[in-house]
Amino acid sequence: MKALFPHAQTTRGVTVRVSVSFMPDQSDPERGRWFWAYHIRLENEGRMAVQLISRHWIITDGHGARHEVQGEGVVGEQPLLSPGASFDYVSGCPLSTPTGQMRGSYRMIAEDGSTFDVAIPRFPLVAPAVQA
Repeated sequence: MKALFPHAQTTRGVTVRVSVSFMPDQSDPERGRWFWAYHIRLENEGRMAVQLISRHWIITDGHGARHEVQGEGVVGEQPLLSPGASFDYVSGCPLSTPTGQMRGSYRMIAEDGSTFDVAIPRFPLVAPAVQA
């Protein structure tokens, strides 16, 4: 699993796994646009069902400029994960620099009504070197 999802972090029995891919067909370096797709897998390894209710991303470009994104759910959904279940989704991130990084958290609500934040591990956004 490490090869497919090289970035992973577990909080209160919920593991967030991330893989990222540079998307040259959606990038235009001459116009200052680089684009990455990231694949997230959420795994509930705990004893209670949990539901993802919101997300909070911190995106930092290669110049150190930070951009925060907050919103309900992910890709239009608020997935409910029973114990042992997983949920996958793919999204994307454009930057105006060829490097950057992302990190963040998901707000979860457990079946007992408690809420908690699950960490999204920091992962790099790095475009391949441009060949001259």
